[in-house]
Parts: sequence; C-alpha cells; structure tokens
Amino acid sequence: MASTAPGEIRENSEGAGVGGSQTLMRGLDVLEAIARESIPLTELALRIGLTKSTTHRLAAALVERGYLAFTPRSGYRLGAKVLELGFLAQEQAELVQIARPILEDLAARSEDTVHLGIMDGDQALYLDKVPGRRRVSISSRVGDRQPLTSTGLGKALMIDHPVRYWRDLFEAEQPAQIGSSYADLWQKRMVDYAATGRAYDLEENEHQIRCVAAPVRDVSGRIVGAISVSSTALYMSDERMVALTDDVLGSAALISRELGWSGKRLKK
Repeated sequence: MASTAPGEIRENSEGAGVGGSQTLMRGLDVLEAIARESIPLTELALRIGLTKSTTHRLAAALVERGYLAFTPRSGYRLGAKVLELGFLAQEQAELVQIARPILEDLAARSEDTVHLGIMDGDQALYLDKVPGRRRVSISSRVGDRQPLTSTGLGKALMIDHPVRYWRDLFEAEQPAQIGSSYADLWQKRMVDYAATGRAYDLEENEHQIRCVAAPVRDVSGRIVGAISVSSTALYMSDERMVALTDDVLGSAALISRELGWSGKRLKK
C-alpha cells in the first residue's frame, strides 16, 4: 500500500488516496459550507460528506491560518483572514474598474501596451493589460508577478519606500550585482524616480523592452498601484520616454483622483 505524506488526507468517498489538490478542494468546501452561518463540527461534516475526523483536521488547519474561527457553542465561522481578503479583492476590483477606461485611452494615444499593477509582498502583481496598436510582443500577462527592482511598474510601486528597503530588496533580487557599479547606478536612479514621481525600465526586466511608469495613490496619498507604458527599444528612445512622462503621470493622476487623492504625497 502506498504511504501517505505528512498532512495528506487519504480518505475520499470511496476510501481511496487523494492528493493535495483534492485536499485543497475540500478546504474550499468547508469555507463555502459555513459562508452564511456558524456550523458545529457534526453538521459541517454532514454537509460536505466527510467523516468528523477528516472535517476536524481540515477545519483546524483553516483556523490556524485565520480563515476560520471557532466558538465552542456555535461552532465554526469565517475568520478574519477571509474578511481581509474580501476587502483586498474589492479594492483590486474597484481599481481595475476605475482604471480601465483611462488605460484604454492611454494605450490608444501612445499606441503602446499599458499595464496596471499592485505591490504583492515584494513583487509586482499585474492586474490589467491593454495591448497597443504596434506589432510588439510583450510577454507580460494579467496575474503575473514580476520583480520590483527590474520593472518600471515595480519601481513606481516602491518610490515612497525608504532607501534601506530599496537596498535590501535589490540585494535579495539581484545578488550578483551586490557591490557593482550597476548597484550604485540603480540606487541613484531610484532617488531620481522618487523625486520626479515616475520610473523607467531600461531593458532591465525583458530584453529590448522599455517602459515609463507612475504610481497610483488613494485618498490618503498612499501608493496603491502603478501604471506603465511599454514598448520595444525601437519605439522607446530616451527622448520618447521623456516625452511620454507627462502623459503617464497625467493618466496615473486621473486614476488617483477617482480614488479620492487630492494631489498631496505622503511625507517620508
């Protein structure tokens, strides 16, 4: 008989072994079963069609991660982590919805690909992409996560962060460059980006691809996203990047104003 890895649940309706994907699906079944009301363990097991012991293991894991909470008299209910993710999902959906027409307009005017992204941990998460009219292939996709230190979008997302954060992240993402002249140049550029409110990608993330990026701010002045215009180096000379800067900054400001930003940046 095949052995079961630690934490793997072997039981299914026929008693056969299952893998991590089915365990994940069962965890989601638990969340959906108690989405509207608190449920005791026995009733929860009946609703999802598992034994009490299996249900308890699933629920206990979800409690540990904050997705469920347990009250002795009423049973299991949704936890604070679900509430947090719900708010984040709502914010992301609103950001995409508000930004989309402005991104489309920017893509039409520039004829280049426009991106919208947010900071996700220490990475840039791409939420939207509007292709340009040029026959240019850019590998980015909605849902991609890219390094902050090598993408224009990522640099724009972190221009309000302290220099120590930039340095630590650069060393983590680009260890081969530690102590090099490029590391010094990169930090000098970041200081300039922070001062001007925009950032560039100078073929640092993808060969022959350059971009101009700017942050998006909410009502408090906090950076909650960033947009970028990307194209090949053929269409993105230094002069054109400078010329595009005001347009990108203006589009980012339009989105920010829709989110309630008054035009004042947070003090560092």
